[in-house]
Amino acid sequence: MSKSKYVITITRQFGSLGRPIAKKMSELLGIEFYDRDLVDQAAEKLKLPKSVVDEEEESAAVSTPFYLRRMQFPLGKNTNSRQDEIFEAQQNIIRFLAEEETCIIVGRCSDFILSEMENAIHIYIYAPYEKRVENCVKDLKMDVKEARKMIVDVDEARDSYHMHYAGYYPDDKLHKDILIDSSVLGVDGTAEYLVDLIRRKFGE
Repeated sequence: MSKSKYVITITRQFGSLGRPIAKKMSELLGIEFYDRDLVDQAAEKLKLPKSVVDEEEESAAVSTPFYLRRMQFPLGKNTNSRQDEIFEAQQNIIRFLAEEETCIIVGRCSDFILSEMENAIHIYIYAPYEKRVENCVKDLKMDVKEARKMIVDVDEARDSYHMHYAGYYPDDKLHKDILIDSSVLGVDGTAEYLVDLIRRKFGE
């Protein structure tokens, strides 16, 4: 095993199966991965009920199902002082995690926050539009119309959030080490491919 700690950041298009890929990578590498956990930790750090953080993150229409609202707006489309507080808390948590352990961090501008970390690798996962629609229908049990709307809404929200805090879009190749189409190899194949690359890079 490598003696040096490292961190993998993953940003992704909605419906590209980035989160399941991150989870599979964590299993193969035997390391933790963080996603929604950061919301809980931010709430605790700010001494806010988790529901308050969720409210700031979930600015979608009431008709959108609760579990989908979580994905639809990372911290809402618009920014206010509370959202800035939450971002700052999550930023501190991400930096703390990166200093303490080898791990995978999904989203939350982690690529930007850890951009100056030497032992970090930044991955962007995408997939063709129709494949993402298919994934939403199959894995999230949406109908096709709902899937198409969610893809547009979530991508727009994530791009807006990332641009606001990082100053660039999440798929900007100048800030990524790897961009990969998950439809080529699927969840397991993509995870295995990336894990092999990680092991080669960090000498495991």
